[in-house]
Amino acid sequence: MTRDQTLFFNRSDALPFVEMRSADRSSACYHTHSHDEFSFGVIDAGVADYQNLSRSNRIGAGTTVTINPGDAHSCNPQAGNWSYRMLFVDSHWIGQLQQEMFNLQGMDYRPFPELYETDPKSYQGFDLLFNSLKDNGSSLVAESLLIQFLEQRYWPVASIAKEVKSPDLHRVTRVKELILDQLDTNLSLDQFAECSGLSRYHLIRSFKARYGQSPHAFQLDQRIKKAKALLQQGSSLVDTATQLGFADQSHFQRNFKKRLAVTPKQYQAFFSG
Repeated sequence: MTRDQTLFFNRSDALPFVEMRSADRSSACYHTHSHDEFSFGVIDAGVADYQNLSRSNRIGAGTTVTINPGDAHSCNPQAGNWSYRMLFVDSHWIGQLQQEMFNLQGMDYRPFPELYETDPKSYQGFDLLFNSLKDNGSSLVAESLLIQFLEQRYWPVASIAKEVKSPDLHRVTRVKELILDQLDTNLSLDQFAECSGLSRYHLIRSFKARYGQSPHAFQLDQRIKKAKALLQQGSSLVDTATQLGFADQSHFQRNFKKRLAVTPKQYQAFFSG
C-alpha cells in the first residue's frame, strides 16, 4: 500500500447529506479548487500551507479548518506525515439551519466568520461529530452534534443578529415526556422539533438551557438509568440493550461505561449472588 492509498471517502448513513473524507499519512497535494458544499475539518498530524482566496496560512495538528462554498483554496503538506479529516455538508441544509439560527427568510447563506481555529474545543467537537458519523450511529446524535458544532462556528454572528430567548418550558417539557415515554424508540431531531413546535436549532438550545443536556444526551442518560434497574433485576446485557433501543451491545456498553466507569457486566456482578 502506498502512502496515498490511505484516503477514505464515504457518505454518512445517519445523515445522507454529509460526506466524510480522511487521509492518514498521505503525501497528496491539491491544486486550487472549490466545493459546492460547506466543508470543515481538522488536521490530525503534520504541517501544511493553506491558501483560501487571497489569504495564506501555515496550519498544523489541532487546527480546525472551515471553507465556504465556492471559495477557491488549496492545502499542500510539507514533507512528513499529513493526516486530516473533513466533512462536506450540503449547502441547502446549512442554509435552512442558518434561517433557524438567525430568524431570516429568503437570504443567501452566511459564510464561516473564520478560515481556521486552533482552539482545542473545536478539535474535540469535530472529533465527536466525525466519530458519530463514521460509526453509523443514531441520526439524532449525529445531527445534534452537527448543529452544535456549527452553532459554535457561527455564534459570534448569531449573538449580534438575534438575542437568545428564554426557553419555552412547556414546549421542551413535551419533548422530555416524549423521551421518557419512548425510551426504546430512536426518535429523530425532526420528531422532537415537531413535538415542541420549535426549530431544531432552538429546540437544542432551549432544552439544554432547561435540563442541562441536549435531547440526545438526556435520552442516553435516561436509558442508562433504566439499564441500571434492569441489570439489578437480572436482565441480560443483550435484552437490556435491545429493550432500551441501543444500536447494539457494544454501543450500550460504551455509553454505560462512560457514565459509570464500569461495564454493564461488572455493574451487574455487584448485585448478583
